[in-house]
Formats: sequence, structure tokens, C-alpha cells
Amino acid sequence: MKAEKMREWTAKELDAKAREFSDQLFRLKFQLRNGQTDALSKIRGLRKDIARAKTLQREAELQQGRK
Repeated sequence: MKAEKMREWTAKELDAKAREFSDQLFRLKFQLRNGQTDALSKIRGLRKDIARAKTLQREAELQQGRK
């Protein structure tokens, strides 16, 4: 997912999406360990999406602190 699209989301939406991405990542890792999937690229993408969401949350926090 692109960061530009994520920037349009509210803080609550970012938080919800970060949790959703984390849940998906947990399920994929579990499936990978059990040999049910080979979704390494999907896992890498989810890790990057989580990082983007957290980065945008932190940017918002810093901007609120400056005001």
C-alpha cells in the first residue's frame, strides 16, 4: 500500500489498519510455520505496511506536539 493513500486516513483508521496488518502477519507466519503457505512476499509487504502506518502515526504525534 502506498504511503500517499495512507496519509489520507485519520489517526483511528491508521491505528485500526496497523492492528489489522499485524493480525494478518501473525496468521501468515503461523501458516508458514505449519507449511500451509509460501507467502514470503506477502509477509514482507505486510511488515512494510505496518512500518508505514506506525511512521505516519508518529509523524502525526510530532506535528501535534509542535502546534
